[in-house]
Amino acid sequence: MAVNLVNVEQVSKVYGTRALLDGVSLGVSEGDRIGVVGRNGDGKTTLIRMLARLEEADSGRVTHSGGLRLGVLTQHDSLDPRATIRHEVIGDLADHEWAGSAKIRDVLTGLFGGLALPGFEHGLDTVIAPLSGGERRRIALAKLLIAEQDLIVLDEPTNHLDVEGISWLARHLRARRSALVCVTHDRWFLDQVCTRMWDVQRGTVHEYEGGYSDYVFARAERERIAATEEVKRQNLMRKELAWLRRGAPARTSKPRYRIEAANELIADVPPPRDTSELMKFANARLGKTVFDLEDVTVQAGPKTLLTHLTWQLGPGDRIGLVGVNGAGKTSLLRTLAEAARTQGDAQPAAGKVVVGKTVKLAYLSQEVHELNPNLRVLEAVQQVRDRVDLGKGREMTAGQLCEQFGFSKEKQWTPVGDLSGGERRRLQILRLLMDEPNVLFLDEPTNDLDIETLTQLEDLLDGWPGSMVVISHDRFFIERTTDRVMALLGDRTLRMLPRGIDEYLERRQRMEEAATPSAAPAPAKETAAPAAALSPQAARAAKKELQKVERQLDKISTRETTLHAQIAEHATDFEKVAKLDAELRELVGERDELEMRWLELAEDA
Repeated sequence: MAVNLVNVEQVSKVYGTRALLDGVSLGVSEGDRIGVVGRNGDGKTTLIRMLARLEEADSGRVTHSGGLRLGVLTQHDSLDPRATIRHEVIGDLADHEWAGSAKIRDVLTGLFGGLALPGFEHGLDTVIAPLSGGERRRIALAKLLIAEQDLIVLDEPTNHLDVEGISWLARHLRARRSALVCVTHDRWFLDQVCTRMWDVQRGTVHEYEGGYSDYVFARAERERIAATEEVKRQNLMRKELAWLRRGAPARTSKPRYRIEAANELIADVPPPRDTSELMKFANARLGKTVFDLEDVTVQAGPKTLLTHLTWQLGPGDRIGLVGVNGAGKTSLLRTLAEAARTQGDAQPAAGKVVVGKTVKLAYLSQEVHELNPNLRVLEAVQQVRDRVDLGKGREMTAGQLCEQFGFSKEKQWTPVGDLSGGERRRLQILRLLMDEPNVLFLDEPTNDLDIETLTQLEDLLDGWPGSMVVISHDRFFIERTTDRVMALLGDRTLRMLPRGIDEYLERRQRMEEAATPSAAPAPAKETAAPAAALSPQAARAAKKELQKVERQLDKISTRETTLHAQIAEHATDFEKVAKLDAELRELVGERDELEMRWLELAEDA
């Protein structure tokens, strides 16, 4: 039987006139991996701080088992700014001692990219004081993970980690024996790591078994049972559940009866996006040209990030952009944004960017631009526009869009200066969408947003007709809102990844293995002739054909979706189904040939 580590009994906490937690009772046992979710401001951080005895409850009590070894990662670290990374993370261990520890090597490699800490000027001997908040947070996380604990409490551990770092952290936590309580908005991470969920809502905490997708199903089912009208049943939870169940690969394993119940619950939910309809509308708004890049070089100061880049962002394209930190993701978007701002007058260091004449770009950068703090939320939105056209006959007023983004009628009259960081981020996205752009660049849009706000944003983007590029370390958000993933792997090139982020992680792992010198490198065979390098003209031709193949693959994907829908619609008409199935098989064969051609061209390009 699992030993109980922490008991929370009838705990209450009040701030001002608001009860954040009201008579909450919970327990954490050995082996538990608990994810904590809820809207910003509903008490998630307060709950785990009381759990860890960093904050006192107004009433009730929190008890720890005797000798409990507890590790806590808060949103503000307690590192000594005068100390070095070595002193804080490794302590007094001699080099041969820590280098001989598989756990320490794994943590340093996973969080910093190597034992020498590349990216830090003096490696382990770098002084902490001048480091950024993100770097300090990784150091605090490394210090915690290297130690031995019975229970780890983490508040937003994936902040400031890239896709690779988040993937490593998920594997590491799954392999540990420590119990875990974790607050995070990263839904992929929750599904990978957690086996129980706590949902903090209006002073109470609802408990659910399973990871994030199990929680979505259970909450949607609970709300369905409680609903008295059909319109209540049509909610964002069911739409997200449909995404989780239809997505490949399945994100969790659950009993068969739960799979059948989930499929029944979403039987009448359409796919998140009508891709062909959105593409038609995007073409009408944008024309044929959005951004065409020809042999472009992207620089950041003296550093060259991308060379000989030939790429086309077309109408209706929804691209997820991933890559190693410093590879040029943000610099690429800034280059395109500057070209759009000047209608093509501002050009990169080399090459040419052609901007479509009808392009109206909205660029969400990582910095939150300050608004007049005395403006009310609704006034800040109405400054841009009173009403917004969302396409396909949908129109919303500024107030309605505010409510969809979590600003209630009362909250809309709050001064901007009184908003939290997450609320200001929401307001920034809202103002961008109110300006009715037809091209969206979103650089880390999920920063500071809670899960409910993320699902609302995803729902808005589902029906948004235009071209979109998303940079994010939130794997779930990228998979949910985009149709293709492209990567900057640090080799000054941009690559399309047919298998998405899984392929990105595999490529990065192969690159790291290739960069690690082997103990005894095999001598080169004398008979092996070096591969002939393509001429610049041939490379450009290969890139153009590559883009053509990508567009053909997109069309095939759209047609496949249509055929599947038609087969389901005519399920009782065996003759019709046979014809549709024959067309589908032919389409799959054509797709396989194109994918093989894509791989050949990718090597040349």
